[in-house]
Amino acid sequence: MGDLLTQGLTWGSFFLFLLFGIIMLLLVLGFVTYAIYFERKVIGWMQLRIGPNRVGPLGLLQTVADVTKLLIKEDTIPNKAERYLFIIAPIITFVPSFVVLATIPFSENLYNANLDVGILYYVALSGISTIGIVLGGWASNNKYALLGGMRSAAQMISYEIPLVISVVGVIMMAGSLNLRDIVAWQAGGFWHWNFLPQIIGFIVFVIAAISELNRTPFDLPEAESELVAGYHVEYSGFRFAFFMLAEYVYVFAIASMTTVLFLGGWHAPFGFLDFIPGILWFLLKFAFVVFFLFWLRATMPRIRVDQLMGMGWKVLLPLSLVNIFVTAAYMELFVK
Repeated sequence: MGDLLTQGLTWGSFFLFLLFGIIMLLLVLGFVTYAIYFERKVIGWMQLRIGPNRVGPLGLLQTVADVTKLLIKEDTIPNKAERYLFIIAPIITFVPSFVVLATIPFSENLYNANLDVGILYYVALSGISTIGIVLGGWASNNKYALLGGMRSAAQMISYEIPLVISVVGVIMMAGSLNLRDIVAWQAGGFWHWNFLPQIIGFIVFVIAAISELNRTPFDLPEAESELVAGYHVEYSGFRFAFFMLAEYVYVFAIASMTTVLFLGGWHAPFGFLDFIPGILWFLLKFAFVVFFLFWLRATMPRIRVDQLMGMGWKVLLPLSLVNIFVTAAYMELFVK
């Protein structure tokens, strides 16, 4: 798809891009719908509970029923809320979460846009969602929602820094910001994948990414016991659904980025398995990362806010900086 940009934009290519965008949106919405289902089933299995099992065969329609309920619920806006900002905040949060997927390559020939600054594109747009969360909390005219929004902003900004710096080592080794070039650098078997020479950056990236997602054990912005329900406490119906949708679309994006940056993308772990299509390898690694996120939610308790901020500034940031110097030494000694 990305090669069409170099051939000039015609009406035919425009409608092809539009069709591909619609298909991508439907695929992501399908992922969100059943990621929620599998998360509840996986957590239920790990905690010796049953999970969804009544609505549809094996409970497969439970999430569909939940989404339908949200869509038909009354849309309420507090009387003293900043109405315009209250309305657009969920949109500002959701749209970047979907747009960042444009630069992620799923296989050698399946990608939307082949950007030379793909990583910068992802980082720049994903940061916009923080504005939507802060606006949602502030526009609600509710002190608990405001606290949730400000806490989320502090957390996401703090962890955005080590998240970006942890990727610098990958960029140094591949010599490019282009995500397809980074995957191409990892060809030749799993011992060439970046998670081995970049183990420090990989660990920092995973921890910071989970915090960026506001997921357990870093779900402080939605700490029900402290803030009622966080920045979206005044939202209901489909506007609330937009916030939840953004979270799971970012799960899709983070799992894809982890696969691309550190796990070899579409490359097989061994050369004799190259006959298997690359998209299947990508999906397998992607599914493993998503399962890992669910596993953490079922296992880890929520940490305190002082522990959260301390880890970001006192542990992850120094480690991400150390990783740059370690990478430089590694390239000087071993990469010719």
